[in-house]
Amino acid sequence: MEKKLLFIVNPRAGKTKSRAPLFDAVSIFSEAGYLVRVAETRRHGDATELAERFGGDFDLVVCHGGDGTLNETVNGIMRLPREKRPPLSYLPGGSTNDFAASLSISSDPALAAQSAMRLQPRDLDVGVFNEKNFVYVASFGAFTRTAYTVPQDIKNMFGHFAYLLEGVKDLETLCPYPMRLTADGEVFDGEYLFGAVCNSTSIAGLMKLSPEAVDLCDGQFELMLVPVPKTPLQLQRTIRAIIYEEYETSDSLIFRHVRHVTAESDGSIPWTLDGEYAPGVPKIEIGIEDNGIQMMI
Repeated sequence: MEKKLLFIVNPRAGKTKSRAPLFDAVSIFSEAGYLVRVAETRRHGDATELAERFGGDFDLVVCHGGDGTLNETVNGIMRLPREKRPPLSYLPGGSTNDFAASLSISSDPALAAQSAMRLQPRDLDVGVFNEKNFVYVASFGAFTRTAYTVPQDIKNMFGHFAYLLEGVKDLETLCPYPMRLTADGEVFDGEYLFGAVCNSTSIAGLMKLSPEAVDLCDGQFELMLVPVPKTPLQLQRTIRAIIYEEYETSDSLIFRHVRHVTAESDGSIPWTLDGEYAPGVPKIEIGIEDNGIQMMI
């Protein structure tokens, strides 16, 4: 019986509008024995709807777009019963592809498609943020607002630099985000510049975690908190710790490996899930579904 592949494509993502690499990818899928159905997204939420509605009828789902498209696709697949969830492959096409960097997935769709067709499965934990899922990061504060305030054409033109510019603006204003977080029973109650619960080696294309520190299927997240510096010297130490990736050794940062986080605030602090806006609510439960999805990379 011929295998079936659902190819979900966000035509607006990324730096190039050329369709040639996508035609190459479809050819690679066909040569590997798949009957390919291409479905383009036209509005926010389409990838979730497509993956949920049709994913269970396909042997493999592939999505092309940015991290937001990947997030939507995973949310759709996660709505299916576990036994009906198809494997997923990702052809990154956004301006900042943090998760693809963690998995060493090529930014060239044809190369990523060739790699996917080797059909090497990799189980990945999936985050749960109240009623929604996220693939690699839930974050608030500096560098977070940037993801959905930088216009798409600026992202496409400047890539990581656009994030850096907006992130520096946030740091200069030193906007405090009061938050009480309980992480596996340990309580952190204070004001923070930035906070992230992540399962990735890259955050916003700026903060990097060592691959040795991150296991994408170990049943744990990495929690990073950046407390508001009280003095110029503390600010200097904080910036140094971020630049030199001194997350676990610096007393300017909080870094933990955790399974569950409860975040409590006045509800006005927005979050992002994989770079997509998520409105703040007074209490947020962040959990994990072990090996929630299988990827072919």
